[in-house]
Amino acid sequence: MILAHKIALDPNDRQETYFRKAAGTARFAYNWALAEWQRQYAAWTADHSLPKPSQQSLRRRLNAIKREQFPWMLDVTKNAPQMAIIHLGQAFKNFG
Repeated sequence: MILAHKIALDPNDRQETYFRKAAGTARFAYNWALAEWQRQYAAWTADHSLPKPSQQSLRRRLNAIKREQFPWMLDVTKNAPQMAIIHLGQAFKNFG
């Protein structure tokens, strides 16, 4: 017999808005990091003296620019963009 727990969230309007903002921020961070990864990887393949892209360097780069370029990211937990980039890094690690 397989047992499972089914848990349903029933957020109020304020919580639902926050969840949507966090999901949107994570999606944006993932897409931003993917574009940066591809750009850095192309540069690295042309010149191996440049650093290879990594999730840690992309997280640092986003943290350095988000206050100026993406201030709306500060409206949600820092874990939303951070985990999106970590998952991207894991995907590339699993691929290679």
